[in-house]
Amino acid sequence: MLKFRIITTVILTPIIIASLFLLPPIGFSIITLVICMLAAWEWGQLAGFTVNIHRMFIALFFGVLLALLMYNDLYKFNVDLRLTFNSLWVSIFWWITALLLVLFYPQSAWWWKHSRILKIIFGAATIIPFFGGVIALRQYGYATDYYQGAWHLLYIMCLVWGADSGAYIFGNIFGKNKLCPQVSLGKTWEGFIGGLTTTYLISRVLGLYVPITLHANGLLFYSIVAVLTSILGDLTESMFKREAGIKDSSHLIPGHGGILDRIDSLTAAVPIFAYLILLVF
Repeated sequence: MLKFRIITTVILTPIIIASLFLLPPIGFSIITLVICMLAAWEWGQLAGFTVNIHRMFIALFFGVLLALLMYNDLYKFNVDLRLTFNSLWVSIFWWITALLLVLFYPQSAWWWKHSRILKIIFGAATIIPFFGGVIALRQYGYATDYYQGAWHLLYIMCLVWGADSGAYIFGNIFGKNKLCPQVSLGKTWEGFIGGLTTTYLISRVLGLYVPITLHANGLLFYSIVAVLTSILGDLTESMFKREAGIKDSSHLIPGHGGILDRIDSLTAAVPIFAYLILLVF
């Protein structure tokens, strides 16, 4: 398993970076759309849809919604701030709701566990703002600097995945106190502290060498907020997988599980980071 995990990482990492910096906005948007449709297909299983044709319809439904969202910016080089504002506010409302669901789980499950439609709505509130945040960040500053948005997206990806790795390492070495045992037995407070420590180091180092438009202290604050939200995204997917009785969202990525297993943290961190960058800063 570890062998496949390393090989897949080595292959996918340069592809992701190349997509960020070499593809035009239209091409990058289409690839992001396909990834989100695959994530929606996996979410169908979390929502209780076990028949493939039903999950395909869910993926197509999400694809239409995302295509309509993308159409507003497909042939423009400026971000539609009004549309982005609405999408990101949905994300904020959803992650506050998700926090309550996680904190009060399993008691919180009684009012949504038997409603597939409600779980689809939760999926929409997760995937659609994530898509909007990715596209908005990629096109950030595009009119004056083709690569500015790409650097911001690369930064948040490195930050979240680096913090996740730091939490994993610290948790394995020092982990004793469970962070949220009712949802995930693998996460500890020691890993949580390790993730935040890694966030600080990554933010300071990348802040020196990556052309980000924020002041170092502001970037650090936004980074901590984004990573805290990413932990919630991870816990939320774990909660849904526990309810669905599955370990991985799918087996699309050898050694890593499914698309959702790789982007669960980003689905929370990216829209919040985009909100702070585009609508606050």
